[in-house]
Amino acid sequence: MKTNTLKPITLAGLISLGLAAQFATAPTLAAAEELSTSITALGATSVRYNTVNIDGQDIFYREAGNPDAPVVLLLHGFPTSSQQYRDLIPELSDEYHVIAPDYPGFGRSAMPDRAEFDYTFANYADLMDGFTDTLGLELYSLYVMDYGAPVGYRLALKEPEAIETLIIQNGNAYEEGLLEFWDVFRTNWADPTDETREPLRGFLNVGATEWQYTHGVPESHLSRISPDAWMLDQAYLDRPGNQEIQLDLFYDYRTNVELYPEFQEFFAQYQPPTLIVWGGNDHIFPAAGATPYLQDLPDAEVHMIDAGHFILESHGPEVAGIIRNFLSENLTN
Repeated sequence: MKTNTLKPITLAGLISLGLAAQFATAPTLAAAEELSTSITALGATSVRYNTVNIDGQDIFYREAGNPDAPVVLLLHGFPTSSQQYRDLIPELSDEYHVIAPDYPGFGRSAMPDRAEFDYTFANYADLMDGFTDTLGLELYSLYVMDYGAPVGYRLALKEPEAIETLIIQNGNAYEEGLLEFWDVFRTNWADPTDETREPLRGFLNVGATEWQYTHGVPESHLSRISPDAWMLDQAYLDRPGNQEIQLDLFYDYRTNVELYPEFQEFFAQYQPPTLIVWGGNDHIFPAAGATPYLQDLPDAEVHMIDAGHFILESHGPEVAGIIRNFLSENLTN
């Protein structure tokens, strides 16, 4: 029977083998430069977390992408923060400079006492105006959702020429979109007493927060929604004093409705290229609020998604693809 024997490997042999392997796998100078460029590009698309002081308020924001690229400004809704864009930001940052701030009382931004700061949408818009000026954002695509719509549209009224494109996701600017969900809010708007304010507190518990994420989502997509999202939102809502802040904002929302005609005038006059991507099963901002935009923005691109309020949670990759196509067609990189 033939036996295979292993010859001992000497130190010189090991060194020889090691050197041979090194030279066999060593990259060329061109390959090394390409690798370095790739690593640098990856670093540019990484999300950075920063804070800037605007009019005495610390505003936290997420940022990614090349600062020289076209800017996409993401304005969040209730009850969340810039964390709602945690997955979208990396999807866009290879081609765009993506920025998502938190308003005071939300996320990682300051939460001043109500005696020291008026929690109103007008003040939020003023702060976002200062934010864009401080960061030197002269032109940007504006993504608005929920509260982001009235904040963003107020900002657009201040700087209409700054809006390169508009991306609207479940954010209202027409009375047609305020259906029965808003009846309890209207009661408080008409008669702001403790008795009409108190029922609104029911929108601030963990059950209501989870409902906003899961209601209207097809069964096939429920498993895509991370419970961490609504639990993080709830942790911020549960901070001492935050519920009263949210109730103040619920009452102040009436001032946004009063501005709807001015928002609509902005759309009609400036005609920014517009993408409407909407969760059609949303009970808060239902599909009825999407179609009226076409009265003033007849060339808007509309996508009605089989989803609820937070479409980026259940349909993130699909929506990101729609946004990328829209931006590539309407912006010059």
